[in-house]
Amino acid sequence: MTTALTPQPVREDPPDGQNRPQASQDALVLHASQEAIADVQLPEAAPELTPSEAGALPGEGANSSAESSAEGGLLGARYRASTLGIVMVITLLAFEAMSVGTVMPVTARDLNGLSLYAWGFSSTLIASLLTTVLAGGWIDRSGPAKPLMIGLTTFVAGLAIAGTAPSMWIFVFGRSVQGLGTGAAIVAVYVLIARVYPEDLRPRVFAALATAWVLPSLIGPAVGGIVADHAGWRWVFLGLIPLVIPAAAILVPALRKTTSAGHTPAAAAQAGRGRYLAAIGVAAGAGILLYGLDRSGPVLILTAAIGIAGLAYGLIRLFPAGTLRMGRGLPSVVLTRGLLAGAFYGMDVFIPLALTTLHGFSPTEAGVVLTVAALGWSAASQIQGRSRRSRSFFVILGSVLVAIGVVAATITLQLPGWWSAPAWTIGGLGMGLAISSLSVLLLDQSPEEEQGANSSALQISDSIGSSVVVGVAGALVTGFGTGHIQEGLVVAGVLLAAIAGLAVVASFRLENSHGRHP
Repeated sequence: MTTALTPQPVREDPPDGQNRPQASQDALVLHASQEAIADVQLPEAAPELTPSEAGALPGEGANSSAESSAEGGLLGARYRASTLGIVMVITLLAFEAMSVGTVMPVTARDLNGLSLYAWGFSSTLIASLLTTVLAGGWIDRSGPAKPLMIGLTTFVAGLAIAGTAPSMWIFVFGRSVQGLGTGAAIVAVYVLIARVYPEDLRPRVFAALATAWVLPSLIGPAVGGIVADHAGWRWVFLGLIPLVIPAAAILVPALRKTTSAGHTPAAAAQAGRGRYLAAIGVAAGAGILLYGLDRSGPVLILTAAIGIAGLAYGLIRLFPAGTLRMGRGLPSVVLTRGLLAGAFYGMDVFIPLALTTLHGFSPTEAGVVLTVAALGWSAASQIQGRSRRSRSFFVILGSVLVAIGVVAATITLQLPGWWSAPAWTIGGLGMGLAISSLSVLLLDQSPEEEQGANSSALQISDSIGSSVVVGVAGALVTGFGTGHIQEGLVVAGVLLAAIAGLAVVASFRLENSHGRHP
């Protein structure tokens, strides 16, 4: 598809939230979705909102800027409802993503489903990856209104299923439904921004969305724990349902004014179909692989082979050439992102399980450990953003800190007390330094016409790295049985440390084709 919205706003106020902290692996669902806007063609029917029009016609651009300023900016009469609705939707999605990690140990115990613990995270990511890619063509054909409303409705349905699940399998199914809805809704929200706001206001909208992540990032894990302690884990899901409805209703007037993008060029449509097939291959391959890891014998061998084949088919088509071989430059940028996501979130989702199961922490106390790591992420992101040092330096340093954090967390989770909090803060610091810098490196090394596809590849690497690694680590932990979780966590920690070590190696191969570190 042609891309009418170029990624320039990403450089100023990145929609993928590279300066926000993340306390839960589930938050990557939103990251991957935010880049899918690059595959969506904006409508010619709204020239006052089209970047090419605003940029190419000084008179019209000036009029648009003056008009938006005169109407009070984002909270002026024209944009107030859209801004409030969009910020509310993102805040609610972010809160759910940040709080679910804290309540998962309680959920797994209550539903007698420890063997499916990792699936509570991986299923959401796999489902959202599929709809993240598929939603682009849907929005091109129909505009963002239907995808957004159907996406939010599906998300609410997933919350209801998860919140009322009588068994762990039903809970995992509900989480998958949530992922389907989140993927479609987030892509539609970002296209809505492109079609409602003039170019001069879009960076401010993205800044508002980054702000919408701050409160959920800082209090989501702790609040989720408090709700689980005093009202029950089910209300972490059911309690969000009545809040989504007014947020969606506020957006209805803005959605009615949007249109489809019109005719999609044949070449772009063919490329889009190729990406759809690749996305299906990746999602199916990841799901089959993770399913097989819980089996044994011939079933394990067969499902692993099919899953790896599906992943290979899709990733080769979605990643820059040479990514799976750790090629220098852009391929290693994409690969490093996936390795770091897998190592960090693979540990992040098991910290609450270890603390509540082995050391008697309450969900609230376990959430505090994740919150401290989120604060470290946020602080490090601010530090690297204000520094003049090269982005490669921060990726290397961040990768080393993530590796140290994974090793330290693996050791301290065997000890009583709060030692895991400072240990995991090191991991958060590393992610804060590396993730933002990788996004900048990717844009610097991408030709303008490839920025959208490469940004999408970066987020897909994020999602696949975390979902597959969490699934594999989960199979290792649960394979030891409920009576030997401690041993399983040690083995999983060794795997995660090895993955973090690969990220360190890849971080030394980030230079572009000219050998220069941007």
